Amino acid sequence: MSFGDFTIYFVRHGQTDWNAEHRLQGNKDIPLNDIGRNQAKRNGRILKEIILNPEHWLFVSSPLSRAVETMEIILEQFPQSWRKENRNKNYDIHEDLREIDFGRWEGLIWSEVRTLNSNLAREWKDNRWSTLTPQGESYELLSARVGRWLKSINRDTVVVSHGGVSRCLRGLVAEVPTNEIPRLEVPQDKVLQIRGNQFDWV
Repeated sequence: MSFGDFTIYFVRHGQTDWNAEHRLQGNKDIPLNDIGRNQAKRNGRILKEIILNPEHWLFVSSPLSRAVETMEIILEQFPQSWRKENRNKNYDIHEDLREIDFGRWEGLIWSEVRTLNSNLAREWKDNRWSTLTPQGESYELLSARVGRWLKSINRDTVVVSHGGVSRCLRGLVAEVPTNEIPRLEVPQDKVLQIRGNQFDWV
């Protein structure tokens, strides 16, 4: 899937306590912890070094608070003069950048999921792409809304979102096989650079 001659810098939100506890964290609005805030600062410093003309870039975030806080910490690393000139217009929010919805599995660790419904848990682990979680989403549905957002991009963009969104974005751009997409690694202390169908971590 082509999105034009633009560069995307994708940042996964910083760590939360649920990340640290290995809980399924989708649409539940869990805040960053201190490790996550430091990860966001690191990524902001990297982006400040790379992006010398932020006024020409689009900055966009998932609406969930862990992504919004990450974006705000990132922007704090940029020159204060630019932020003052663009007060209240530094970044946009896009609903399609929400994390995958785990439904009734939200907040559970994997052993609790298996206890709740062992058959569905096995099915989801074997086929995360098309298997729906109870009252939730599949990666296939998530990919559809990520693709909708991607088609709207018309300039160089910094996006702060979630692990599932990153996986689907790479799947769309690089045509990754669907069975591999849900298992792609998404570090929280690095920035993903996307140019054409090429990826690099910085």
